[in-house]
Amino acid sequence: MKYVAGALTVATYQRNAIQTDLRLPRDRSLAFPLLGVFGEVGTLLSETKKKHRDEATYKGYETSVLTEIGDVLWYVSAIATRGNISLPYLMHNLDNALASWGATVPRNLKFVDIRSRTTRRLSAPTPEFDRTLLQLAAEVGLLVVDERAGRLENNQAALAGRLSAVLRALRAAADEAGVTLAEAACGNLKKIFDRWPAKKIYPRLLDDGFPKNERLPRKIRFDLIEDTNSDGKHVVPLYEGVQLGDKLTDNRMEDDDYRFHDAFHLAFAAKLGWSPNIRRLLKKKRKSVPKVDQVQDGARAVLIEEGISTWIFNHAQRLDFFDGADSVDGEILKVVRQFVEGYEVQDMPLWLWEEAILDGYTVFRELRKRRRGAVTADLDARTVTFKELP
Repeated sequence: MKYVAGALTVATYQRNAIQTDLRLPRDRSLAFPLLGVFGEVGTLLSETKKKHRDEATYKGYETSVLTEIGDVLWYVSAIATRGNISLPYLMHNLDNALASWGATVPRNLKFVDIRSRTTRRLSAPTPEFDRTLLQLAAEVGLLVVDERAGRLENNQAALAGRLSAVLRALRAAADEAGVTLAEAACGNLKKIFDRWPAKKIYPRLLDDGFPKNERLPRKIRFDLIEDTNSDGKHVVPLYEGVQLGDKLTDNRMEDDDYRFHDAFHLAFAAKLGWSPNIRRLLKKKRKSVPKVDQVQDGARAVLIEEGISTWIFNHAQRLDFFDGADSVDGEILKVVRQFVEGYEVQDMPLWLWEEAILDGYTVFRELRKRRRGAVTADLDARTVTFKELP
């Protein structure tokens, strides 16, 4: 779903944000969103500090500020929801003294209706913005202090007052940065549904529409078999009974089983319909479109896929190869998307990358345990599975 900043209502935002609050309804305490809003304000301060410190070399500042303001807004909305407070009610009374708050909220109140003033978008923090961020941090701090002291328990008016103060400071921060809460809210909805959609719909396979001989097979089975010779342990990948490519080793001083990493390429193929490595091995390059052949199926794309696999693997080792995990850290997914910027998979949703990583490591763990197995990528079913070999 696409959201337009000028048309987005506050009620629509709160209603959609609730859908991605995965802790509801089992946990209605304020602890989780308070941790979140405190952390996101800290990140916003950190982004500003980085820009002050490395003004010439730190890029992406404007995007980061807009994203972090949206994240703060999400956690404020989550706190309001847990306190049974309407976000439109808070926004409508943002400039009113608590004693004169009106209970009647204009129908379809929009974020653009509560902007205080218009300023130009800034490429670097100003002294005014610094002061406003510190005020925002102070208001969030008071919110946390009051909650810890028990002053917000069963006291909806006190909670509303604190949230209103945070929102006023957040609006001022947006104004000083030259952005709007409307932009931040739209960007935040796009971001959260990119990771946690209301309904998962797999995108069309990337090579649909190409000649059949240039498409990845819709079912790919690799038999991965560990063997040992005088050079040490290696994995022989077999496709339709024939060795495919070179024997795979860990290419590392310490043994870490990375030689089974074809499981990750097969997971990328199954879930994303993307694996320049497998496309090269199976001789399925899309030569009918020279630019696609050169860029999307070329050597650089192959290296990028290998780089992603290796980079994730380095993190996975510290996480027991995602054993027992049902999610992937958002920062890992963010970096993966940066890896593929400019390539055909750059717009693949984060939830799909998460599935590819988790399912690939499920198969990898089986290969580590059995030391051999058949791994099948089913591109139509969007699955990657393991079968034990005799």
